Amino acid sequence: MSSFEDIREHMQVIGADGVKLGTVDRIEGDRIKLTRPDSGVAHTDHHHYIPRGLVADIEGDNVRLSANADVAAALFEQEESGEPI
Repeated sequence: MSSFEDIREHMQVIGADGVKLGTVDRIEGDRIKLTRPDSGVAHTDHHHYIPRGLVADIEGDNVRLSANADVAAALFEQEESGEPI
């Protein structure tokens, strides 16, 4: 089993339901920053962040979340404020 520290740039972020949410840009603190163009689940005008607590596992080049994609997207945090969008 891999840990949060094993997450790296360009990994795919996948919901528990197998739906792709985005691509890792980088780790910032306890959050995964998604690439802006691939944050299209919500909108692409700024970066979105996924809290560390949603990460269930790392499988190869995929970050698997504990929540389905639609639920995780509802929990995205915004670029500056850290508040859910």
